[in-house]
Amino acid sequence: MRFYSDIPAPRTAAILSDLLVLLLLVLLAWLGLRVHDAVAEIASVPRGVSDTGGAIQRGFESAGDAVGEVPVVGEPLAGALQDAGEGAGGEIAETGREGEEDVNNLANVLGALFFLLPAVAVLSRYLPHRIADVRRLTAAARAIGPTLTPERERTLAMRAAYGLPYERLVRYTRDPLADLESGRYDGLVAAALDDAGLRPSRFG
Repeated sequence: MRFYSDIPAPRTAAILSDLLVLLLLVLLAWLGLRVHDAVAEIASVPRGVSDTGGAIQRGFESAGDAVGEVPVVGEPLAGALQDAGEGAGGEIAETGREGEEDVNNLANVLGALFFLLPAVAVLSRYLPHRIADVRRLTAAARAIGPTLTPERERTLAMRAAYGLPYERLVRYTRDPLADLESGRYDGLVAAALDDAGLRPSRFG
């Protein structure tokens, strides 16, 4: 698997693009965490309600324990106070706990969405082109091989002369067809290798 071109300019551009996308994903993850933490702070409100309900329930229970030893009326009064604590403070505490759980769930969902939606949008636009580049480089490296024999140079020169646009060929040689006819392959080979993004070593 070949991820980057051997040509300096395309290799640098690909590396910078990969780093930029990685940095963007890190920033999106940071933003998702910030959103999560900001929403999670709201949970302090229902948490306070839950604490208040628990305090009310404990207050009624303490009062029930205090009057429980009173003869005749102590036990019924203690039971009534405990029931009142469960009915009032218990319901308030349960409502607060449910509210805190709902807020935490909302924080998790919003934090994930603020990261995932932009990240998917970025990767869906970037990855197909990047994967295509990697496949092209890998296929070219396998087809051309690590070394160039004179016969392979001739084949590459023919591929460049017959397959690349003339406006690209003239950047490497003034007369690409004359070079091919006379066996001057350097310019054509350079054009073919630049197009493939490779720099194999010469042999022979």
